[in-house]
Amino acid sequence: MIKFKSKKFCRGSFKFGIGGGNGKAGEKGAGNCNNISEIKWELRPGGMLVQRRETGSSVGEGMIVVRVSTVSQCHDISIEATSTFGELKMILSMVTSLEAREQRLVFKGKEREDEEYLHMVGIRDKDKVLLLQDPAIKEMKKLDRLRSTNQQIPTAISV
Repeated sequence: MIKFKSKKFCRGSFKFGIGGGNGKAGEKGAGNCNNISEIKWELRPGGMLVQRRETGSSVGEGMIVVRVSTVSQCHDISIEATSTFGELKMILSMVTSLEAREQRLVFKGKEREDEEYLHMVGIRDKDKVLLLQDPAIKEMKKLDRLRSTNQQIPTAISV
């Protein structure tokens, strides 16, 4: 995180000699500039440098719970909002026993790439993501199983 010092601007009431004041016309009274704080900056994943929000939690901070649903199961995964879909796949590989390359994650009707960030796509706490197995890899596994069973079955040799 990069911190820049803020310029010393202050807001105060300025008196221009119209009633009240010290009796000197045209004298400016300076406001209180003692409560100056540093501006905190954050670097967003896209490379943009923005001022950090102080009130509440800003978008993309903290842990969120993502509900990942498969055809037959539902998993609640706790992950940082600034994580990528690739990192979510790695966590899901431990839970579902599907490798990350076999997984397809769908959010709002679109398949998401591994490099996309959760908070940039719009995933918030308690949002649902659909997990599908890649059909091409699923078919390859079936073919491998058939080939291995065909090789293991002994053939009868006729004489």
